[in-house]
Amino acid sequence: MVKRKGMSVLVCMLLVLTVFAAGCSKGGSGNADSPGGVTEPKPGTDTPAQEQTEITLGYYSDGKSDAKMKELITKFTDKHPNITVKTQSAPYGQFYQKLDTQIAAGKAPDVWLSDGALVMKYAERGTLKDVTEWIDKDLNKEDYYGLEFNKDAEGHYWGIPQGIQIGVLYYNKDLFDKAGVSYPEDSWTWEDLKLAAEKLTVDASGKTAVDASFDANNVSQFGLTFFSITEGWFSVLKSYGGGILDETNTKSIVDSPENKQAMNWIVDGMNRGIFTDPVDLKSFQSSMAVFPSGSAAMRIGIYARVQAANEAGLNYDVALLPTGPDGKRFAPVIANSWVISAKADEAKAKAAWEWMKFWATEDEVQKEWAALGEAVPVKKSVANSDVFLTSGANPANRQAFLDSFEFAGTLDTNAVWEEWVSKFNENAERAFLGDTPVEETLKKANEDIQKVLDGFYQ
Repeated sequence: MVKRKGMSVLVCMLLVLTVFAAGCSKGGSGNADSPGGVTEPKPGTDTPAQEQTEITLGYYSDGKSDAKMKELITKFTDKHPNITVKTQSAPYGQFYQKLDTQIAAGKAPDVWLSDGALVMKYAERGTLKDVTEWIDKDLNKEDYYGLEFNKDAEGHYWGIPQGIQIGVLYYNKDLFDKAGVSYPEDSWTWEDLKLAAEKLTVDASGKTAVDASFDANNVSQFGLTFFSITEGWFSVLKSYGGGILDETNTKSIVDSPENKQAMNWIVDGMNRGIFTDPVDLKSFQSSMAVFPSGSAAMRIGIYARVQAANEAGLNYDVALLPTGPDGKRFAPVIANSWVISAKADEAKAKAAWEWMKFWATEDEVQKEWAALGEAVPVKKSVANSDVFLTSGANPANRQAFLDSFEFAGTLDTNAVWEEWVSKFNENAERAFLGDTPVEETLKKANEDIQKVLDGFYQ
């Protein structure tokens, strides 16, 4: 809300006329279709009129989530009649392509939904407003999951999570039962997973990977589908004690003994046909289709993968990701977040914050969004309730997502995250396909990634 200074008698008279005209016009409810202006105080109250503020809110969506988002925006404007919300939405790829253009032109939405992996990219490039003061003032940090994933090394917060994606191990119970393999347990190491995966990998003739005549070049069912940073190699590297960047996120630590051990574990599984490699994945409609199609017994997956598994009618569940050789466990997390443009003026920024606060603090908002099944709720009270834990659909062990917060971490996100991930993938693929040794791969990846980092930070 913007406080107004004292006005002359003439201005006061004009204001009265304006309020009267607004009260007679159609609309005036403060929803996305209503005109701007000054909202009329409620009859019988001494509440002063509030200056109308319009904000542009951008978000990526599909059809179902777009409809629900618009419902929630209407509820917000009903509660905040002095704020008008104009929306911009599109499917994920189109949304971010347009957003980058808008940012470059200085015309970004006042508030938008950022992929959690990109929050620090926007923050470190000066695109976002620091919301630390408002979070400290209006929120009890202990009530929420994921706030710390939007905090930089200096302790500044750059957004509020809209929904959280966190990695777990998905497994197909029917395939486990058919192979006579016990379901994953919390005590599993990555070696335990590989031993199970051997028995769950089947070639075209029906032989498993434990059979001497198994054909690794003609696999019909994989033990583990493996791809990408989020749902593939990053968790393994981190649980083995390795990683990509140091604590400052400006130095590469790729060429390490821990990463070499982890990469050897991965490459061995791919060479033996137990894990999908880049060539295997090309035979599917998409990398994400392998598990829902029943062509893999296990996968590393974020919460959003629940939707595809349920739509496919799989009999599946989830478990904690395995530990590394020293007992370390790591779950990748992406806190998709509401952020405010640094170019939003004071009135728009405050109105945008009201939207973010509404999203985070209102139980009903959290419950309605959780019902879509897209993400883990941000508010702990909702996430730990039956609304999330026992919603009726698989997986049964949704508690695994919440337990994983104990050892969760970001994907070493920074201003050049997309660029360094691309460099690592380019090099890692050569190792995954057996074109270059792991040791050479890590050395080259380390050099390439450091060049990317130096290009921005030095």
